[in-house]
Amino acid sequence: MTTTRSASAGLWIAAGIAIAFGALTVVSGGLALFGGPAAQAAAGNAVLFVLWFNFLSGFVYVLAGIGIALRKPWGAKIATALALGIIAVFALLGLHVFRGGAYEMRTIGAMVLRAAVWIGISIYVMRVLGLSRPSADGGK
Repeated sequence: MTTTRSASAGLWIAAGIAIAFGALTVVSGGLALFGGPAAQAAAGNAVLFVLWFNFLSGFVYVLAGIGIALRKPWGAKIATALALGIIAVFALLGLHVFRGGAYEMRTIGAMVLRAAVWIGISIYVMRVLGLSRPSADGGK
């Protein structure tokens, strides 16, 4: 019973982190994109495709958090898709930097944080919900 309680508490924590992280991402990305000249100047050499991806994905973070809180498999699948999407955008950011594009070091740090958070949430939720084990029928 302790395992069930700790898993339940862990899912609530993961859902809370996802929702809070999503809300903060939407607010910070929205300010950088729509906050006027002062906010855009504060963003510095923000990479536009990363900024848009992060802003839009913030809404998906909230959706994933809701799915996780409801213990729905789609919540775990969205978390996994987010982790993979963040890794893909991070790779594209690396290509942008490699080609000499302007960027902010804090963007690198933010992408590392986002990737770590969503990889962690994805692995945890998939395990707790039993979605990371092969099915007894071989996936058929």
